[in-house]
Amino acid sequence: MLPHPTLATRYATPEAKPEFVNRLFDGGAKHYDAIVDWGFLRSGTSYRHWVLKRHGLLPGDHLLDVACGTGLVAVEAAKILGTAQAITCLDPSAGMLAVARTKLPAHFVQARAEKIPLADNSFNFLTMGYALRHVTSLTETFQEFHRVLKPGGKLLILEVTKPTGPAAGFLFRLYFGRLYPFLTRLFTRSNEAQDMMRYYWETMDTCVPPSAVLGALAAAGFTAVKRDAALGLFSEYSAVKSNPLP
Repeated sequence: MLPHPTLATRYATPEAKPEFVNRLFDGGAKHYDAIVDWGFLRSGTSYRHWVLKRHGLLPGDHLLDVACGTGLVAVEAAKILGTAQAITCLDPSAGMLAVARTKLPAHFVQARAEKIPLADNSFNFLTMGYALRHVTSLTETFQEFHRVLKPGGKLLILEVTKPTGPAAGFLFRLYFGRLYPFLTRLFTRSNEAQDMMRYYWETMDTCVPPSAVLGALAAAGFTAVKRDAALGLFSEYSAVKSNPLP
């Protein structure tokens, strides 16, 4: 299952998507933290920390942060865990990983979510922060998430979801589709950073609905699958890998 239809103006086929996305994020990596910080009104750090604790991340857990980007989720997780040594950060973008490596001494793996080069049943907790739209297959991604989690392990996916109401949808489109990319170019003077945020909007606008995400998680074998919505646009998808029957 695709997270959104193929964006023909960006890449010709689903198979061409990973190379395009890596190039996009490699080019915008050095600007990413500043863009996200002011773009979400400096609320991101406290929200990430709060949501990780609320969904049950505890000291002693071994965490896999998939599509870790510049390490924004991992940094907050390390504060809760009391160490970065229990965190493995995975991302296909060398540019994003280079920034993340400057922030914490976690374990770093350059790879895609659809093909995680790690052993079965390795982690208690798995996170993905605002990157679900960038994978090539929800089915393959969720199967890999299920495989690498230990029985009883928890999954938390954070995502931005376009509101369904006309007024909220208009404001969402105005901000993320027009104002955010414009301000990104104004403040960074970077065409690459602006293009990265334009692509963010394009994927938000065409992303499959939450019901499809929940269905794909259940189909991958997860239980306790649910979505918590915050402010009408932030989605917290959570699930558990069931313990095998005795």
